[in-house]
Amino acid sequence: MSELNELRGEIDAIDAQLTELFLRRMDVTRRVGEYKQAHGIPVLDPAREREVLAKKTAQVSDPALRDDVTALYEGIMGISRRQQRRLGNETGQGECAQVLAALDEARPPLERPRVLYQGEPGAYADEAAARFFGEDIPRSHVETWEEVFQTLRRGEADYGVVPIENSSTGSISQVYDLLAQYGHYIVGEQTVKVDHCLAAPAGTRLEEVATVYSHEQGLLQCAGYLKGWGWTCIPRLNTAESALFVARSKEPGQAAICSPRAARLYGLEILAHHISDSDSNYTRFVVVSPVMERREGSDKVSVLFRLPHRAGSLHELLTVFAVNGLNLLKLESRPIPGRSWEYRFFADFSGDLTAPGMDGALLELFQTAEQLRVLGNYRSSGEG
Repeated sequence: MSELNELRGEIDAIDAQLTELFLRRMDVTRRVGEYKQAHGIPVLDPAREREVLAKKTAQVSDPALRDDVTALYEGIMGISRRQQRRLGNETGQGECAQVLAALDEARPPLERPRVLYQGEPGAYADEAAARFFGEDIPRSHVETWEEVFQTLRRGEADYGVVPIENSSTGSISQVYDLLAQYGHYIVGEQTVKVDHCLAAPAGTRLEEVATVYSHEQGLLQCAGYLKGWGWTCIPRLNTAESALFVARSKEPGQAAICSPRAARLYGLEILAHHISDSDSNYTRFVVVSPVMERREGSDKVSVLFRLPHRAGSLHELLTVFAVNGLNLLKLESRPIPGRSWEYRFFADFSGDLTAPGMDGALLELFQTAEQLRVLGNYRSSGEG
């Protein structure tokens, strides 16, 4: 143990020197920031940072440690940028203050809301809405996701429930585009286990099935099961609507991939249970509102942002998450209409924007992005 204690003593002595040198460096970077602010120079200088990283890497003789040294200085430079941005009235402070004020004034959850979802009764969206708001809350439905957003905009509903990603097939890009287009807020989420079954009119035998209907996602999520039968697969609006179509059609040889809930609701007989390719198949639904609100236990933040069209801009923003200790849960990119090869990003990260220190992190995000909008700060939902 004496040798170990000696080694630890050496580390402590080196750390003391590193701390002193770090403080000296931060004093210099503060003065650099003051100069930049006085002369209208942007905080980020990508060419300068690349030059610094190249020099530091070149000083390392052990190839195995070069990436570690690069990571070390990327963190240090991220801390320096944060210090420089906090020096004065930089761009982004007004937008950040507006968001924090809006959170303070956000409405509480409505007690008897008008809830809307896409699909037919028995759809997974219907189940998500029932779980989030309670079975006793009346729910209306429309045919498309865009109708959900349009109805909210007209003030004819208080909340909309729409799917945003599936654990097997990934993100639902159209819903992300609608969030950007309509400017509504995410006020909650609900995760539902997708338990697909094959259902048909009573008396239908499995070998008599010729045509299977479902939402395209349902067909995709059961592709392995369907492949073994050679049936004709036809996509429809959603899984519950497919069950309703088969129940009303009464044509022989037709079946639907839907939830057991939908099969029971429309009087269909389940021919095969649990036919999803994955046993861990979940869909995450978001609860959308035209008005910002906060619910107790908010621990997740969703943002939409656009970056300057220059090298290193995404890396700089990701450094903000790392330096501030923010757990980035999801990052999704979508093309910007009318701007070829340019993208907007959607990100989810853990946190409560009203918690101490979060205002500084939010300010950095505003200052780093070319455009940023907070979609919501809400309580996360676990599986099921």
